[in-house]
Amino acid sequence: MLNPKFVIRGLAVIVALVLLGMGLRVLGVDQESGAELIDRWVRDQGLTGEALFVLAAGLATAFALPRQLVAFLGGYAFGLAEGTLLAVAGAALGCALTFMFARWVARDWVSRHLPARIRKADAFFLEHTFSMTLLIRLLPAGSNFLTNLAAGVSSARFPLFLAGSAIGYIPQMVVFALLGSGINLDPALRISGSVVLFFVSAGLGIYLFRRFRHGHTFDRAVDEAVEADEARAEDNPTA
Repeated sequence: MLNPKFVIRGLAVIVALVLLGMGLRVLGVDQESGAELIDRWVRDQGLTGEALFVLAAGLATAFALPRQLVAFLGGYAFGLAEGTLLAVAGAALGCALTFMFARWVARDWVSRHLPARIRKADAFFLEHTFSMTLLIRLLPAGSNFLTNLAAGVSSARFPLFLAGSAIGYIPQMVVFALLGSGINLDPALRISGSVVLFFVSAGLGIYLFRRFRHGHTFDRAVDEAVEADEARAEDNPTA
C-alpha cells in the first residue's frame, strides 16, 4: 500500500498541472502565455525547437524547476513519446549542471548548508552509485534539486549518477508527458491514464527502494514515508 504522503503529493502535482493546462486554454493565444511561447519557439520548429526545449529545460531544472512541469510541457509541445524523450534529456542536462556546479564551484557552500544530507548521500552512493540513484529517482518524493547538490559533493561517481538519474526519471516523465499531451486531445482519458501510471510507478519505486536499500538512508522525507510503509506492512501483512 502506498504511503498517503506520496499519494497526496503526487496527486496534488497532477491537479496543479491540469489546472495550469486548463488555464492556458482559457487564456488563448491573445496573451503571452506559456502555451503561446511553446507554440512560437518550440512546437513544429524541427531540430531547432527540440534543441531549444532541451536547453531551456536543462537550465530551468538546474535552478530547481520541477521536472514534472518540464515533462508536462514536453508532452504539450511534442506529444507523449517525443515529449518524454526530450523532457528526460532536459532533466538529465539540469541534473548534470547542478551536480557539476556543486562539485567544482560550490563545494564549500553546499557542505556548510547541507552537512547531514551529504553524510547520508556519501553512505547512500558510495558502493552502488547507479542502483541507488535509480531507486531514489523512481520514488515520488524528495527534492530533485537538493539530491543533485548533495550528490555533487558526495562520493557519487558522475557517469553512474547521471545514467541512474536519466533512467530513473523515465516513469514519472511518461506520467506527466501523457498529462500534457492530453490538454488538446482526449483530456479525460489521458488524465485518468496519468493517475493510473502515477500509482504504478510510485508503487514500483517504493517496492524496489524497500527491497534493495539495505539499511541506507538518504532523504528524510523519503526515509520517513518508506519506513511508515514498512511499519504498516508489518502490522497488516495482508495489506
